[in-house]
Amino acid sequence: MGLFSRQLANVVEWQEFREDMIFYKWNNSEIKRGSRLIIRPGQDAIFMFNGKIEGIFKDEGDYDIESQIVPFLSTLKGFKFGFNSGMRAEVLFINTKEFTSKWGTQNAINIPTQALPGGMPIRANGTFNFKINDYIKLIDKVAGVRQTYKIEDVQLRIRPIIDQLLMKWITKEGKDMFNLQANSFDIGNGIKTDLDMQLFDIGLSITGFNIMSFNYPPEIQKMINKSASHSMVGDLNRYQQVEMTDGIASGKIKGGGTASDMAGMMMGMNVANQMMNNMNQASSSQNQNTGTKPNFCPNCGQKTGDTNFCPNCGNKLA
Repeated sequence: MGLFSRQLANVVEWQEFREDMIFYKWNNSEIKRGSRLIIRPGQDAIFMFNGKIEGIFKDEGDYDIESQIVPFLSTLKGFKFGFNSGMRAEVLFINTKEFTSKWGTQNAINIPTQALPGGMPIRANGTFNFKINDYIKLIDKVAGVRQTYKIEDVQLRIRPIIDQLLMKWITKEGKDMFNLQANSFDIGNGIKTDLDMQLFDIGLSITGFNIMSFNYPPEIQKMINKSASHSMVGDLNRYQQVEMTDGIASGKIKGGGTASDMAGMMMGMNVANQMMNNMNQASSSQNQNTGTKPNFCPNCGQKTGDTNFCPNCGNKLA
């Protein structure tokens, strides 16, 4: 008789534990006399009867269900196992760890900007963290109709929401479209708060949201990289000079041709003008400090002589 009873006993456990699985429901026809419950580190076990929570057990260990579990169940505490009958109950095993998952935009999202009438198409990617914080909501909304729930199920749930939240927080307070990475912390915190509210109803909590990178169209990224490398933002003349220098250095502007001659002449004129301006500024500064008349007009470069005004342009010299 004792041998036959042991053959009917169950071992209630999460046998095929997976790191990416959020919960697993042990579901058999009956829990027999002599059955045992095994709770491993990082797991909670929830006994349910008719879809309602009967008891939550959080301490790891190996328990005799009849003597160590049933006395603590809400409505089943007086249950007695019979020879031919067992307890009809479900056991939900919860993975208590904090989960980390990757995310990425499904499609490029067009961020409104005055520079591009159709919007700036941007992609982004990163990671987010979450954990279970409400067992009742999880059972009511998810576990009641699911045997398992994995990270990929959460990814599917939030994927269409992330694109909308990115649009919201990028456009909020007029973020710089060409330097979004500098604002990634604020954008990520905003998305974390909104995403946490979206998952609140199913008992999950977002504990972190990180943006690893923003990706622009190749032609836009090329412009950003070039502007950053030369520090040319807002200085068109200097940008043109560097473009010309790059062209000669790369061989795009060949020596001996008209283009090369014109480029060389323009560069020479620019250098000469810059030198003259520097000399005039230095001379003007020196004259202001000493109170004497310059030998050459700082405005046009004409020799001044003994007069107080330039004989060529009329500029006051002292």
